[in-house]
Amino acid sequence: MSYVQKMIAEGEHQTQDFKMRVDDAQKIARTIVAFANTDGGRLLIGVKDNGAITGVNQEEEYHMIDLACQSHCKPAVPFEIQVWKAEGRSILEVRIPRSAQRPHFCEDEQGQWRAYLRREDRIHRASPVQVKVWQYEMRTDRSEFRYDQYIGKLFASWRLGKELNFRQVARKARLSFSDAEDLLCLLIVWGIIRWERGQRGLLYCLNDENALDQLETEGAEKFRWKNYS
Repeated sequence: MSYVQKMIAEGEHQTQDFKMRVDDAQKIARTIVAFANTDGGRLLIGVKDNGAITGVNQEEEYHMIDLACQSHCKPAVPFEIQVWKAEGRSILEVRIPRSAQRPHFCEDEQGQWRAYLRREDRIHRASPVQVKVWQYEMRTDRSEFRYDQYIGKLFASWRLGKELNFRQVARKARLSFSDAEDLLCLLIVWGIIRWERGQRGLLYCLNDENALDQLETEGAEKFRWKNYS
């Protein structure tokens, strides 16, 4: 079994996706953006979803990928190309690195620029909180952390193992939606809480109780200059 056949045998997963061919640069930009915003990944073009090798015209596919990365992703997404041969056909491997310029956006069908992320073999639209988290990771001038009795009650709920949606977080902490987004971003970037995708949307829960203890006893300066990229 060749190297590329071993990759195909893995199937589609968090960092690998199959495409028989690329007909629409705007559409494939969503997959490219999702890889760049999450863990990076590779596209194997010339492979069906079931792993069957169909082969491609590598020059045509390269043109579509270059168009997608340069014109349909904001900011542009870098990529690398490798051509493989299997069963007498050409397969184009497109490697997308995890980007240090997150978030990347692409246009949806309504012409709106949206950010996407990848979970397992699926692409999801990024929530406003997730977009802001990526933006916070690249900044040093983050919002100030304010601790009061309401924030304390919110933390107590997480310590009890509760998973809260965005509105519950805002209500418990008595914050506006904008301030609740800022708080969640800080706590996620600091590694204190994490988000999970539930049946009814994103849920926020405790990720590191020791880090929460540090925040409450030593203050936000303990976390402010940590390297998050």
